[in-house]
Amino acid sequence: MFASLTLSTMAVSHVQTRGTLADLIARLQLGLAARAQRKQLATLDNAQLADLGLTRAQAETEAARPLWDVPANWLR
Repeated sequence: MFASLTLSTMAVSHVQTRGTLADLIARLQLGLAARAQRKQLATLDNAQLADLGLTRAQAETEAARPLWDVPANWLR
């Protein structure tokens, strides 16, 4: 109980000091958009990937990135 209370307090204080709830929602929306694009990338065949200049391995690596791992230029 103590650990969960401490961790939740730390999480809330982190959100409060790092930005607004609107910022958090915006980041979540970016992460969801990235996840959707990565899922689509994973469905492309090798010819389509070649058209984009990507290999199957690169596409799989990109598709495996976590939700919160979005390009830095998206965060501006």
